[in-house]
Amino acid sequence: MSKITEVKELVEAGKSKKIGAAVQDALDAGGQPADILQAMVDSMSVVGDKFSAGEIFVPEMLIAAKAMSKGVDVLRPLMAGDNSASLGTCVIGTVAGDLHDIGKNLVSMMIESAGFTMVDLGVDVPAEKFVEAARENDNVTLIACSGLLTTTMPALKEAVATIKASDLSNCKVIVGGAPVTPEFAAEIGADGYAADAGSAAVKAKELVK
Repeated sequence: MSKITEVKELVEAGKSKKIGAAVQDALDAGGQPADILQAMVDSMSVVGDKFSAGEIFVPEMLIAAKAMSKGVDVLRPLMAGDNSASLGTCVIGTVAGDLHDIGKNLVSMMIESAGFTMVDLGVDVPAEKFVEAARENDNVTLIACSGLLTTTMPALKEAVATIKASDLSNCKVIVGGAPVTPEFAAEIGADGYAADAGSAAVKAKELVK
């Protein structure tokens, strides 16, 4: 079994105590930080699929996310070295009325690894708070709004409308979450949509380039 496959399996199993050493082993064996990160992201999408199918529940998903987070801690200094040119700051949060943060946290990790400085506002974030945070922080180029419940889609719409009505004209807005579709994202005026954490990082770079 390759070292990267081992990392993947440890994330899936939520072995947060072993993951740091396994990531270091994979690096020592010549693995690229981006490939190791991608393996962990792939692993989390397997976990996400199992969760959606009702095979596992929130505790297992959180344990896997914690393991991934420990693995990312080992990679972060190396990934930071990859992006000599920062892409600016990304403000991220889950919209008002929604307390989900697993997906948002994964997206945050991925966008950070793409070369952004992250400002995480957490969950249940009112529309105005996104605008305030973008004004208070330097060089904000992207705002990422997450909504995981069908009932919070109006809040997502309000967040995008509030940002677009503000003076943050050079800020791009990306949205995502289980009930969100590319059509809905376009309809509410978002600049981009991402189905998962991996594509969020790719889209984030595209939007600000």
